[in-house]
Amino acid sequence: MRELILLRHAHAEAAGNGQADLDRPLSAEGLAEAEAAGRWLAENKLVPDCVLCSPSRRTRETLEAVLATIGYVDQRIEPSIYEATPGTLISLADTHGEVERLMLVGHNPGLERLAALLHSGQSGDYRGMPPAGIAVLSVPAGVGLEPGAAQLSKFWWP
Repeated sequence: MRELILLRHAHAEAAGNGQADLDRPLSAEGLAEAEAAGRWLAENKLVPDCVLCSPSRRTRETLEAVLATIGYVDQRIEPSIYEATPGTLISLADTHGEVERLMLVGHNPGLERLAALLHSGQSGDYRGMPPAGIAVLSVPAGVGLEPGAAQLSKFWWP
């Protein structure tokens, strides 16, 4: 069984005057949410083997707070996650098919649509992956990532 963990970034500050969206930091609330997400992952023994993270500051800060709790794991910044569609995310995850437990740290609507697509086959079925929300999808061994191929085994939010 392969697992795909989807982690949406925690609450971020609003963009300041002239500040690029990519540069928005976590708010104090977001930092607490990200730390809680790390504790939940550790308590549920869901430490990923590899993490692919959007290049945005808020996703990187979310990941840093999670790693402070779960410990170091192989991680890479993946520019294609920023503003990604479910199809882009599936392609990215497929290129890491050898990873038993892969975590993607990214944004909505891409993550919630990916969870819906893999679980139910319909990308519009779910609305509501909150900031710092985690969806854990289980995929049977030897089955590719395609619509309806995964089971939503856990869902958590702060």
